[in-house]
Amino acid sequence: MPNKTGKEDLIAEIVNAEWKMFSNVPNIGGKASCQEDYKNFEINRSSQATSWSEATLKSYLADLTKAAKNGRNLLTEKYARMMQSTSPSEYAAIEHLIPPLDAEIPVFIDKIVEIVLEWEEMLLEKYPFILRRGRPLRSSDDTPFVTSVETYLRGELATYSLETLRLYYENVLQQKSENVNGSEATLHYMVKHYGYNSLEEANEKMKGGV
Repeated sequence: MPNKTGKEDLIAEIVNAEWKMFSNVPNIGGKASCQEDYKNFEINRSSQATSWSEATLKSYLADLTKAAKNGRNLLTEKYARMMQSTSPSEYAAIEHLIPPLDAEIPVFIDKIVEIVLEWEEMLLEKYPFILRRGRPLRSSDDTPFVTSVETYLRGELATYSLETLRLYYENVLQQKSENVNGSEATLHYMVKHYGYNSLEEANEKMKGGV
């Protein structure tokens, strides 16, 4: 078995750190089934990280390490922030428990979200049968039971440090300048790990309900 690259090691460390937090996110009625499904968690989180630069990965791993030392669960905070759009009244009751954001952070979040949603819209046109099985794109489609790509992304980015956000933004700008769709790289990695040879194959099989 070949040795992992430095980037693969970083991703593995990140996934393990996130899993410790994710499996301990409080949930009404006890643990959700997804909190006991490491395999799918590992595929989804590794897929996201695969298109990141090593500098971004290192910075985010430092965020996770610091948070754990300080007793913060960034995954709990992520899901709590999403409630601002999906369940506003419930969010109002817990908002005081969520750390306030540095003034620069929302600016970076808006810039990143704009690029990523452009990528997602392109994917929806190219691979509609894959994308339609996932989240809706815009926060305007949020409900208490459905979280959009936009809201999920905003919630997650709000848990990153300012340094990680800067590096993440530089990464997506670099990809955009090279005509690389970062969301497509993520989706390609994901479908390969679910047994498809390509995005085209996955889209065609999902079209037929396979």
